[in-house]
Amino acid sequence: MKLTEQTAKPLAKGTAPLTRKEAEEFMHEIPKWSLGDREIIREFRFKDFHEAVQFVNNVAEIVNEQDHHPDILISYDKVRLTFSTHKINGLSMNDFIVAAIIDQLVDQQQTVKAA
Repeated sequence: MKLTEQTAKPLAKGTAPLTRKEAEEFMHEIPKWSLGDREIIREFRFKDFHEAVQFVNNVAEIVNEQDHHPDILISYDKVRLTFSTHKINGLSMNDFIVAAIIDQLVDQQQTVKAA
């Protein structure tokens, strides 16, 4: 099942973070993200601050629905999202699911702008 067809789920106590190999496998579904030691990161660019904030508001709706929240950095026309599951001090399936859903949102918005 594709990541975008899944929903983030609460983690059971004692859940281990994904291994590096497992994380690398999921990266194929979110190729625009970068894999760090314990996080995935993507930077987005916009026309201006207003568009950047609109994007963050759209992301906020998604992450609240999924109950899985990234660290967000806004710098005028750039937004950096960083996902890591703090509860397990590493990456979980939830990080990849929500990242893929955000990518889907971005793809849809670009399609609308191009039309």
